[in-house]
Amino acid sequence: MSNQPRVMTVYGTRPEAIKVAPVIKALEVNPNLDSVTVVTGQHREMLDQVNEIFGIAPDHDLDVFAHGQTLNTLLAKVFERIDPVLEREAPDALVVQGDTSTVAAASVAAFYRQIPVVHLEAGLRSGDIHSPFPEEANRKITSQVTSLHLAPTSRSKDNLVREAIDEQAIVVTGNTVIDALFHTLEQKVPVSDPRLAELVETGSPILLVTTHRRENWGGAMEGVGRALRRLAERYPDVTTVLPAHRNPVVREAVLPHLEGLANVVVTEPLAYGEFTRVMGAAKVVLTDSGGVQEEAPSLGKPVLVMRDNTERPEAVDAGTVRLIGTDEERIVHDVTELFDEETAYAAMANAVNPYGDGRAAERSVAAIEQLLGTGQRIADFAG
Repeated sequence: MSNQPRVMTVYGTRPEAIKVAPVIKALEVNPNLDSVTVVTGQHREMLDQVNEIFGIAPDHDLDVFAHGQTLNTLLAKVFERIDPVLEREAPDALVVQGDTSTVAAASVAAFYRQIPVVHLEAGLRSGDIHSPFPEEANRKITSQVTSLHLAPTSRSKDNLVREAIDEQAIVVTGNTVIDALFHTLEQKVPVSDPRLAELVETGSPILLVTTHRRENWGGAMEGVGRALRRLAERYPDVTTVLPAHRNPVVREAVLPHLEGLANVVVTEPLAYGEFTRVMGAAKVVLTDSGGVQEEAPSLGKPVLVMRDNTERPEAVDAGTVRLIGTDEERIVHDVTELFDEETAYAAMANAVNPYGDGRAAERSVAAIEQLLGTGQRIADFAG
């Protein structure tokens, strides 16, 4: 085993994988640090796809995924299975990203072993502990045991300072999702679904939809399905593309409303490289996802967010993202406005990128080096 400080990165879902991948690759080539990667498998196939894109071979796989398991069962599995790995590898720091159950469990487990926690994408806050659920609680819990807070924007830093986090322990890095997006777009990953490949190649108008948020399950998601049907019938020349989340609760609420519509393409979840290609070809993005709120503005795409609040307000302030909630009438109205009114569309379709410049991983690793005494941090991201 090397005498260099050992940095362990733990992640479990596709969004985490996308955002930690640039940091892992930067750690792997850093001459002053040893990198160890651990996946929990909170997501399974989608997680493996991202690892493949970025050429990451995890050192440990906790394999916690199971269909229909509760949040408590998931958290307990991660907590139990990661502890022996922490004991065996004895990392000098543990890196987590974001706000999943993997993040909360791994952070507390590391804290109990007095291993410094590095929180990538720290400081996001919606202001409502129940929305998004359980993410808002997970990230607040993680902040309490974190030694180095890697905040994506100055607003995220301000959130942490307001919670009495030591300002010297906060570094504004930009968001690594922009690093990942730039890397993936350069690869020009082919789109395997022939229906989507044709849409991308011909430039046909696309309404790209992603929906899965737990707090929208039930009646709200049924309303999303009805709204999508009305929009598909109103705009026969627009193709609605829905990569359907695998959770049966989501599919049972949305998909029955879309049956028999020739201009609706429902697919399995797209590999990240393919998703970025489709997103780049879309005219409008309708989503309740967190990461998409950060990625689509970088591509100049108007984003309508089916949530009542967001922990990512920077693009809302910039005008490229709009919160619209899940009311069926509001969804139909706001999508219609973007398709029918050129002025309204132009006001949102600005390639504003408040989240990063592609150097977030570089700043993150420099800050980790400073934490471990092998280097110095570099200038913060000015976003």
